[in-house]
Amino acid sequence: MADYLSIFIKLFIAFAGLWCLTRLLGKREISQLSPFDFISSLILSELVGNTIYDGQVSIWMLITAMAFWAGLSYLFEKIMEFSKPFRRKLEGKPELLIIHGEIDTDALRRNSIAFDELRMMLRQRDVFSVSEVAYAVYETNGALSILKKPTFEAVQRSDLDLDPSPVHLPSSLIEDGIPQPEGLAAINRDEPWLRQELEALGYSDIRSVAFAEWTTEGGLRAAPRFVKEHKKK
Repeated sequence: MADYLSIFIKLFIAFAGLWCLTRLLGKREISQLSPFDFISSLILSELVGNTIYDGQVSIWMLITAMAFWAGLSYLFEKIMEFSKPFRRKLEGKPELLIIHGEIDTDALRRNSIAFDELRMMLRQRDVFSVSEVAYAVYETNGALSILKKPTFEAVQRSDLDLDPSPVHLPSSLIEDGIPQPEGLAAINRDEPWLRQELEALGYSDIRSVAFAEWTTEGGLRAAPRFVKEHKKK
């Protein structure tokens, strides 16, 4: 009976401790937590789980461990809050993935982001065409913030008294300078046609194109690689 009572007390203490730590982290969604916050929560949960059913670990040991970990987490949060250079070194800083409509492939590689992942994140922001984006910022919490080009700002068709028209998903034709056979097959086109269309758009070398897609509304749209000369400016 004493063993069960010890488990119940430990569970109550763990519940109260986890609730207090959650309050210390503030009212933030899971997507807003930093990588350190997420790992800290996992470690604390593992600490609690390993001590609840261990008879050799007393209740006071559990309280001490949780209090010490919570204190370290709170102290670290305050250091991160008031020391911006230290925070940037540990959490990193937001990085531009799309600049002036051009995709920075080097930034994609640094952040281990494939083109499919970039397109998925854009779709999560209700953007189904890369050509609509002027800037895309990869935040430190893994979220993607976008700024659309003025041409693609949201306007309701009803505001212009226009009839609804059918919509189609764009087909990816080039990713990181490499033609995509599946995308070409989806629109019944081949690589020679693609190269010819790119030359008409001013791209003599297909490797200079970071991303290209086909839409029924706008035809072929290509985004050039972001070159380092732009960064120097």
